[in-house]
Amino acid sequence: MTWHHSACPHDCPSTCALEVERLAPDRIGRVRGAADNSYTRGVICSKVARYAERIHHPDRLLHPLRRTGPKGSGQFARIDWDEALDLVAERFLAAEAAHGAETVWPYFYAGTMGLVMRDGINRLRHAKGYSGQYSTICTMLAWQGWLAGAGRLAGVDPREMAESDLIVLWGTNAASTQVNVMSHALDARRKRGARIAVVDVYENATAKQADHFVCIRPGTDGALACAVMHVLFRDGHADRDYLARYADCPDDLERHLATRTPAWASAICGVSAAEIEDFAALIGGHRRAYFRLGYGFSRQRNGAVNMHAAASIPLVTGAWQHPGGGALFNNGAVYHWDRTLIDGLDVRDPAVRQLDQSRIGAVLTGEAFALQGGPPVTALLIQNTNPVSVAPDQNVVKRGFAREDLFTCVHEQFMTETALMADVVLPATMFLEHDDLYQAGGQQHIQFGPKVVEPPGECRSNHELVCDLARRLGATHRGFDMSPRAIIDWTLQASGWPGLATLEGERWIDAQPDFATAHYVDGFGHADGRWHFAVDWSRLAPPGLVDPVLVAGMPRLPDHWSAIEDADGTDGFRLVTAPARHFLNSTFTETPTSQRREARPTVMVHPDDAAALGIADGDAVELANLRGRVRLHAQHFAGVRRGVLVAESIWPNTAYADGCGINTLTGADTPGPAGGAAFHDSRVTMRRLA
Repeated sequence: MTWHHSACPHDCPSTCALEVERLAPDRIGRVRGAADNSYTRGVICSKVARYAERIHHPDRLLHPLRRTGPKGSGQFARIDWDEALDLVAERFLAAEAAHGAETVWPYFYAGTMGLVMRDGINRLRHAKGYSGQYSTICTMLAWQGWLAGAGRLAGVDPREMAESDLIVLWGTNAASTQVNVMSHALDARRKRGARIAVVDVYENATAKQADHFVCIRPGTDGALACAVMHVLFRDGHADRDYLARYADCPDDLERHLATRTPAWASAICGVSAAEIEDFAALIGGHRRAYFRLGYGFSRQRNGAVNMHAAASIPLVTGAWQHPGGGALFNNGAVYHWDRTLIDGLDVRDPAVRQLDQSRIGAVLTGEAFALQGGPPVTALLIQNTNPVSVAPDQNVVKRGFAREDLFTCVHEQFMTETALMADVVLPATMFLEHDDLYQAGGQQHIQFGPKVVEPPGECRSNHELVCDLARRLGATHRGFDMSPRAIIDWTLQASGWPGLATLEGERWIDAQPDFATAHYVDGFGHADGRWHFAVDWSRLAPPGLVDPVLVAGMPRLPDHWSAIEDADGTDGFRLVTAPARHFLNSTFTETPTSQRREARPTVMVHPDDAAALGIADGDAVELANLRGRVRLHAQHFAGVRRGVLVAESIWPNTAYADGCGINTLTGADTPGPAGGAAFHDSRVTMRRLA
């Protein structure tokens, strides 16, 4: 038995530093947080703590498989790796000969956040000229809202919460999805007496631990933020000297906000004017206010506008000047990676079309706009994602994958619902079975995750698959002839960091900039050095991917933008598909403990709404809209506003009575300014089932 260092690979901003117990060359035991990492501090989520349950699961894919029956039937025959790779290469080359290279679409996302194993597929894409992927499914809307204001994707060191007097958690259920954020916040309350305020759309695990909880209607964050800033200006809490130095047009903003009163916002967001006044007074009374803004903003069609409005509040108070004050959404810019080798940027052709990841259903069913005027997609290579469960507008996605002329290769750890639709399924390693490099989004450490145990069966890493396919496809790039460790070492040094030997010895690199840089003391990321309250959203819109008329209608200054699927609760509800504590998208849905703790697919409904529809607690119900119908069970819950429904988790489609998962109801349109997947923004009806 020995202990080994690693880093959590999953799609969570915490990217926890781990210590893993190795019981044998092919077996792990306990997993715990690294106590000497200043962000993780020994705290990890229960999902990863029981990782042995996942890595040694009896249902792991162990051998290459070729489909022998109808798509989705689960009928496969075992084949060897050479036969599988030869078949994939043959079909990809035939597709390219018939329609051109853009007919092949490598499709991936964040099943692992390791830079080599996640993003190396792009090297094959660029070397072959395959269709690009415009990655919109997770962060795009919130990302654009932050950049519109700050001009740079970085913020205040999260460890500064230890110096905060007020911590505002807005749009993140940190207790379930970013456990370290909650541990730092609770520690600040315990040691310093800091107050914790939470803004969210239902009383989740984080809200239950807050000193001050503001429960808003989904998609109304911008209205609340504007009313808060109205009060801050009105009551003398705006730092006018700071605004004059660091903001583009504070006088315009103040005039604009004159009519954005608490009463105005109350009618939109459902929070009483008195509650808004109290929340604004709380913020105004604490200069060391730390705003931790989450990915919930990305799940609404108006999320970019909402993020920009909420992130503007600490500018008005001047909180950025103080230790423990300011804001953080994502720290991606602090790493300044040279991604040439990982992604193959030196062979990228910018003229190759970009296909919207969130619109995979429209792409595969041949919608002309989604295809960007190019050929149909007739071949897919999928790694690190499960679109037949997690992509929006599921009925369209399923129709696309059912096409007989579509050849699909899926590289996976389990027989997911996407793998069931594949022609070839290849077994993939997990993070402890290969070497990789990790950056954090919600903190500031670079980490190396070494191979700790041998993979089971014939599992191969993403890097191995990409390199083996490249050789058969005639693709050339130096990265295909390098080991992951060599790629990591080159990338570190080319990016201005110490090499792999240093990183491996020290376990992590603290990449956090100094106070002045993190707090934008010398100016924000725009050319003029100022935070931008006034935004020309068209500058952030990718040509040809989002309707310019929609973008033109976005508000210039912080505001409520009513570009959501609204519902009044009488003949329709607003549905939020929030993360579950024991699942992570469709990961961990296979582990027995997670399944037991989540129990079954449910939808939270206010008891008064349920009574009006004759729905008892535990009744089977049907949610429906123009996209489809979903059957699950009702759960009475007074911690949600009337007219709002919350369905936590992405259960497999097979967990639902009709095989239709929750993303049957979510839309795959392209919100402004740059697209995105509005998973928490669906209008549905609800009825009791007999």
